[in-house]
This record gives sequence, C-alpha cells and structure tokens, in this order.
Amino acid sequence: MDIPRRTARRNKIIRRIIIGAIVVAAIPLITLGLSRLKPAAPSVEGSTVWRDTVKRGPMVRQVRGLGTLMPESILWIPAITQGRVDKILVQPGTQVTPDTIIIEMSNPELENQMLAAEYDWKAADAAYTNLKVTLESARLTQQAVVTKAKSDHLQATLRAQSDEELGKLGLKPPLEVKLSEVTAENLDSQQKIEQQRLDISADSTKAQLDAQRVQVDQKKALYELKKSQVDQLKVRAGTDGVLSSLGTDVLRLEVGQQIQPGGILAKVVQPWKLKAELKIAETQAKDILLGQPAQVDTRNGIIPGHVSRIDPASVNGTVAVDVKLDGKLPQGARPDLSVDGTIELERLADVLYVGRPVYGQAQSLVTLFKVDPDGKGAIRVQVKLGRSSVNTIEILEGLRVSDTVILSDMSAWDAYDRIRLN
Repeated sequence: MDIPRRTARRNKIIRRIIIGAIVVAAIPLITLGLSRLKPAAPSVEGSTVWRDTVKRGPMVRQVRGLGTLMPESILWIPAITQGRVDKILVQPGTQVTPDTIIIEMSNPELENQMLAAEYDWKAADAAYTNLKVTLESARLTQQAVVTKAKSDHLQATLRAQSDEELGKLGLKPPLEVKLSEVTAENLDSQQKIEQQRLDISADSTKAQLDAQRVQVDQKKALYELKKSQVDQLKVRAGTDGVLSSLGTDVLRLEVGQQIQPGGILAKVVQPWKLKAELKIAETQAKDILLGQPAQVDTRNGIIPGHVSRIDPASVNGTVAVDVKLDGKLPQGARPDLSVDGTIELERLADVLYVGRPVYGQAQSLVTLFKVDPDGKGAIRVQVKLGRSSVNTIEILEGLRVSDTVILSDMSAWDAYDRIRLN
C-alpha cells in the first residue's frame, strides 16, 4: 500500500503560492502596459481632404477683400434757404449739366424781402445822386465866390498901384494911398480864405459821397444776396453727372414738402469716375501702402488700379481701402456694384511656400498632417509659418520641398498624431 509523502503536499502548496504571487504581480504590469498603448490610428477618407505640396520659388504676397464701386466725387446739393417744393423736374438716373434745373421751390417771404431790398437799394442810389448834385452845386457856388474874390483883389491891387503913382506926383494924399494898399491886402487875404474853402469843400464832397456810396453798396449787396437766394430756389445740378437720388435714404423728396436750410435735396455723381472701396481684414491691412498695385474684379472684367487711400480707423474688424481704377470700366460698371479686390503687397524671389491652411496665420506655429510617401497615412508635424498671401504662406521650419501636407480643417483629429488615409 502507498504511503503519502508529506514533502509532496508541501511542494504543491509552495507552487500554488508562487503562481498566485506571479499572477498578482502581473496584473498591474499588464494594466500599466495597456495604459501606455497608443490608440489605433483613425481612418480618414483621402478624397475629402485638401492637400498641397511644398514648393520653393517666387511667391506673390496679396490681400483680398470685398467692396463696392463708389464715385470718386459725390456732390450733395443742400437747400440754401427755407422753401416749399413746387416741382421736381428731373428724376434719378437722368444725366445732368451744371445748369440743369432739378427742383423748383418757392418762398413768398423771401421774395418780398428781395423786393424790399431792391427798393432800398434804388432809394439809396437816388439819394447818392441827389447828394452828388447838391454838393456839385455848392462847389460851383464856392467857385464863383473865389472867382469874384480874385477879381476884387485884382481891382484893389490896380487901384492901390494907381494911387501910389498919383501919391508920388502929389495928386493923392498919403492917407488915401495907404487905404488903397490896406484894401488890396484885405481882399488878398479874403481871396485866399475863399480858395481854402473851395479846397476843403472838395475833400468834404468826396467824404460825403463816399459815405453815401457805402450805404448804396450795402443796400445793393443785401439785394443781390436776397436775389441770389431767390434764384437758388431753382435748384441746379452744379456739375456734369447723373442725378443719383432726391432727398436722402431716410426721407425721399416729394412735391409740397417744406425744406429747411441745409436739408439735402439731391445727390449728383459722375459714374464714369469710379473707385473701389475695399474692406480688408485689420490683421492683413498692416502691410498695405499707398501706391501698391491692385486688381478689381467686377464679375464682368478685371480692372487694374492702385491704392489711393487707407482709412486710419478700423470698423468692425476691417479697414477701408480705396483703389483708384487705372483701366477702362467694363460694361455694366456702376456705383454700388459689388466687387472683389486684390492688392499686391510684395514679390518674394525665392522662398519655401505651400497653400494656406485653414487655420494658418502669418508668423505663427501650427501643426499639420504630413502625408507619408506611400500616401496611405499622415503624421502630425509642427510647422513654423512666415509671411502669408491670399492662397499661399511661407514655410520657415518643419517642412521641406516636395512634402505633401493636409490643409483642410483637421480639428476633429486633434487627439491623434497619425491618421490612415483610405
């Protein structure tokens, strides 16, 4: 009969303990290993992603923006005086000249003021004429006095000389001779005084006429002002062009409407002199300079131009840039037409570049998926971007010539460093 050995049982227990310890120790190791395993690369349909190949060569930097065609000059016609709209003679869209009467207005009070000013002017002018005649008559009277004084002085001088000769002969007493000399001297003084009065009267006449002339000129200027205001009740275009609108966008002009001074009556534009006003994103407008070449696409032709004005302020994240058109306007070009403009910033001679990724901004660090040489997968790489254009961007670091990268929005695979392309 077999006798069980006590050592065999003990060895069996030891083996079980060792196996259990190994199993207990292996569980956390297995768990740790599994936790460190990378997730399987997801599959992406290759035909749905946008790819481009890195190239080296010349690159043209451009910025693009939407905009509208605007007249280079807009003439707003305001009301000079208050008035009532009686007639509208020209409708928007009509070609006009400087003398074309667009609107006829009326203001009875202003017309009465013009008539009163005309009467005042004519009355002042008549008073000036009357004063001139009166002063001329007074001058002639004084001239006659001077002439008589000269005659009296001459006669007295001759008498004094005669008496002096007779006195020498003893035929005239010395007293009479002396009286004749005194009389001649008095008449000489009187003649000089009257001559001075005549000279002074000339200066006085000029001063009085000048004062009256000032009043006449004032009355005439007031009359001409009122007359001009009445004439301006017939509103003229003032320039060659096309009548764009009557009134404003808020309040259209109507017959019978009362207009206050300064109210907008009409707008005249010159449709053959247009410019493009582009809205450029403020992040791209920093490199725009006056004179840079540009192209404006009217959907019916592309017109060359150049930057003529840059708005100093930013509005709603965009900067207004005016482009003066250098080429001939295509058929159908008109004010307020929507256009697409491209401004050339600079030409880079030899740079590494690729198509602009969806979220790639100039001078930034991004990650892109670089396609494997076999085209079956892509790995995430870090790329340093440089200067940008509308459709291309400069590569500073991270890629080489002939590398193919995915430019589409790959944010859905941000958690993966590699993808499979089906």
